[in-house]
Amino acid sequence: MNLPTLAICNFIPDTAALRKLAVLHGFSGVDWTFKVEDLPRNQVEESRLLRDISLLNGMEVRYHCAFKGVDLGDEDDGKADSAMELFQKVCRLVSRLEGKFMTVHLGLGRKSPEGLSWDRTISSLANLVSYAEDLGVHLCLENLASGWSSRPQLFEKLIRKTGAGISLDIGHARVCQSVQCQIYELEDFVMPHPERVFNAHIYHEEIDDRHVPPECVEDVRGRLDLLRSLSCGWWVLELREKAPLLATLNIVREYLENGGSYAASR
Repeated sequence: MNLPTLAICNFIPDTAALRKLAVLHGFSGVDWTFKVEDLPRNQVEESRLLRDISLLNGMEVRYHCAFKGVDLGDEDDGKADSAMELFQKVCRLVSRLEGKFMTVHLGLGRKSPEGLSWDRTISSLANLVSYAEDLGVHLCLENLASGWSSRPQLFEKLIRKTGAGISLDIGHARVCQSVQCQIYELEDFVMPHPERVFNAHIYHEEIDDRHVPPECVEDVRGRLDLLRSLSCGWWVLELREKAPLLATLNIVREYLENGGSYAASR
């Protein structure tokens, strides 16, 4: 049985230094996060980004859009149109970077879904999924700690009605109200569509927007057991500081070396 690809976030601005750290500690992938302010504004900046990504030669790179307040389903027509233009631009960029997977969010940075249209969200996300697919990019939706995507019954509808893939964030799933109140379990985020889980974000839990590493294997064993039963081969250790990252890496490796196997490679 194959082991999952362990990926590191691009938390070091110097790409050469990032690759050096990744190789030193045995990572074989990079989860490259874009923020709106990081996106290239002209051809010169895009060429610079292409050169930076090329320094990761030999490592698989997947892409992650952390666009706070940018929503395809915004009730404001102008904001919704601008969001679609922005996400389509990133789809084209990811395609030029030869990326195959791109993760997006709904309601990132919002306290509630107020100001968002459910119907527009569904139709616009479905259109974006199709747009990305035409460019050879699998568009995946991440479950957040709050909002529509934090509720398994709504997350399932978002996936089913739009055709999006799933980026399962096990830290968000742990702290969301639906799981905390024991109305749902972690499995409910993925069991309706296990074949669509392409990415996993690994850490213990999110507290005050901070990702907290596990202290021992038992903190994450049940969630890693779920992941290894799926066909998800991309595990991002989503810590953006070196010490918590390496602590989490040690725990994940301990899990894998002591019986944690992996069902199938994707």
